[in-house]
Amino acid sequence: MLDIFLVIVLFICLATDIKNRMIYNKVIYPALLVTFIYQLAAGGWEALSHSFIGFLIGFSLLLIPYFMGGMGAGDVKLLALIGAMKGGAFVFQSFLYTALIGGLIAVFIIVFRGNMFRSLGYYFSRIKGGSKVQGTIAKGALTSTYPYGVAIAGGAIAGLVLQGMGLL
Repeated sequence: MLDIFLVIVLFICLATDIKNRMIYNKVIYPALLVTFIYQLAAGGWEALSHSFIGFLIGFSLLLIPYFMGGMGAGDVKLLALIGAMKGGAFVFQSFLYTALIGGLIAVFIIVFRGNMFRSLGYYFSRIKGGSKVQGTIAKGALTSTYPYGVAIAGGAIAGLVLQGMGLL
């Protein structure tokens, strides 16, 4: 039941992050309230405390990148919500998958937005001709941003799939 709710929230946040580059509080806060109420009703105070610990773990994992300007507050709150829904161990594993997916997206952006293929062709032709060549990555490619909610949603979905397969 909570997994289905999580997937729905993830898809809503994914859509708004891609379209508007925002993860809205009007999605996160009600989902968090429903999660805490569900945890209390289904498992009592112990389940609520585990949910709150998962919330704190998820929140703290992205806090430093947020303070450094690497992501928005919505990303932090989304990972905290995942922790509240699924617990500390799940949110940490999802965070690892999120980092892998985020890294792959970043490499993709550097390669395709930075015209790396054209730059590499130029680089190798200059080396073959015996010339020295400066850096090959376009300046804009290293400062490009993307909606990190895509990576967070992908990491959580990967965690759910692998958990369902019995691999977690």
